Amino acid sequence: MFLGLVYLLYSVIRNAAPAQVGRAQNNATAILDLEGVLGLDVEQGLNLRFGRVEWLAVPANYYYATMHFAVTLTLLVWLYRRRPQAYRAARGVLLVMTLIALVGYWLYPLAPPRLMAGGGFVDTVRAWGTWGVAASEPVTSASNQYAAMPSMHVGWSLWCGVIIARHVRRPAVQALGMLYPAVTLLVVVVTGNHFVLDAAGAFVAFIVAVVAVRVGGGNGPLPQAIGRAVPPR
Repeated sequence: MFLGLVYLLYSVIRNAAPAQVGRAQNNATAILDLEGVLGLDVEQGLNLRFGRVEWLAVPANYYYATMHFAVTLTLLVWLYRRRPQAYRAARGVLLVMTLIALVGYWLYPLAPPRLMAGGGFVDTVRAWGTWGVAASEPVTSASNQYAAMPSMHVGWSLWCGVIIARHVRRPAVQALGMLYPAVTLLVVVVTGNHFVLDAAGAFVAFIVAVVAVRVGGGNGPLPQAIGRAVPPR
C-alpha cells in the first residue's frame, strides 16, 4: 500500500510538472555535450546497436515497463516480513529519494534521448511496441515525457541492489542484486529513455536520501544496514 501511494503521488506530481519542451530539448543538448567532454556519451551507440534488434529491444521494453515496480514491491514486502529492523529506514530512503526526483523533474525538464529533436535515437516502444504500453498520442499527452533527471528506474534499482546485497544470505542472490542496477542502467540507455548522467543524478539522490534518513534519526537506519547485515530471524 505504501509503494502504491508513493507511486501514485510520484505519477501525479511528475505528470503535473511543466513540460517546457524548449527547455527540455536545450537541457538534453547540454547533457549530451557535457557527456562528450567527460567521455560518457555512449547512449547513441548502444541505442542504435541494440535498439534496432527486435529480440533484444522488446525484452528491454518489458524490463523497463515492469521490473522497477515489481522488484521494489517484492523487496518492500520481504523487508517488512523478514527484516523489520531495517524496513522503516529503508522505506524512508525510498520515499525521500523519490521526492528528490520530483523536485528535479519540476526544476530541470529534460528530453530523453529518444525524444531529442534530430538526435537520431531509436524509440524502441514506437519501433517495436510493448503490450499495454502504447506510445499513442492520448497516452503520451497524459504523461510528462520530459521528466528524466534523475532516473528513478536506476534509483530504485540501486536501492534494491543495496537491500539485496546486505540482507540476503545466498551469494547467488546477492550477486543478482548487485547486477540489477547495472542491467537497469543498460536497459534505460538502450531503450533511449535516459542519459548516463540521469543515472548519476539517481545515485546522488540515493546518497542524499541515505544522509537525510540518518540525520532524521529512527531505529535501524539504512546507512547501518549498508555497513552490516541484519541477522536472519
